[in-house]
Amino acid sequence: MEEKQLYQYIGKKIKFLREQKGLTQEKLAELSGISLDYLGKIEVCINKPGLKSLFKIANALNIPIKAIFDFD
Repeated sequence: MEEKQLYQYIGKKIKFLREQKGLTQEKLAELSGISLDYLGKIEVCINKPGLKSLFKIANALNIPIKAIFDFD
């Protein structure tokens, strides 16, 4: 898997998990302590999130970080 494809999957997975939890981008950004702009750009694969940001998002979604990397 290429790097760009990996970040596309991550962005789509975060969006899917966020919607599954019934959260808006605004609410997830608030809960995770990252900016709304940054979160939006992660979801559409403009920004490449670091591990620290992924941990914040996973914690805000109340999921293990490995769930973000489950692409099945």
